[in-house]
Amino acid sequence: MAETKIEQDGKAPRAAPAWLRPTVDYGPLAVFFLVYLKWGLLSATAALLVVTLVLSALSFAMERRIAPLPLLTAGVVVVFGGLTLLLKDETFIKMKPTIVQFLFTAVLLGGLAMGKPLLKLVLGQAIALDETGWRRLTIRWALFFAAMGVLNEAVWRTQSTDFWVTFKVFGILGITLLFALAQTPLILRHRLPEDDEAAGSGPGG
Repeated sequence: MAETKIEQDGKAPRAAPAWLRPTVDYGPLAVFFLVYLKWGLLSATAALLVVTLVLSALSFAMERRIAPLPLLTAGVVVVFGGLTLLLKDETFIKMKPTIVQFLFTAVLLGGLAMGKPLLKLVLGQAIALDETGWRRLTIRWALFFAAMGVLNEAVWRTQSTDFWVTFKVFGILGITLLFALAQTPLILRHRLPEDDEAAGSGPGG
């Protein structure tokens, strides 16, 4: 889950502007919701697919690299969004969050099985934890993603499309933010002292 660097013409990846990552992460979701309100789910799905592809291309053009998580999400959008439009069946786009959440679970647990807490590769520049902390945090996020996949299945299978769209746009994001905040005590317990952080970032660290 570390950023996969794809070099272009032998040039190093560029530093991304501050607005790029939030735009790539949340822009497609915002467009999906706004289009849904006026034209319905099929039109919203088409808009989601187009905006996702455009922003993914923009991200690659500006950074000369592809971050695996947005790339994985974009791939699922293309497949399930494309099936939704091709077959005119809303089931596929409603299943998309489930597939994404289960894939995240599989990636995190697969990394642990190979002795590599992949969450560390994503968040290691923002926080410094001991190995036990990374392992526990990774397990928690893997279980959380699995639970969110199950929850999405329950919502779209039992509730109206309007309710599911609201859940997809606001519910999943809100629950994820609350879960992230709830991990603060674990992070504080396993956070490395500043001296260890500095040593780890020095030559040979």
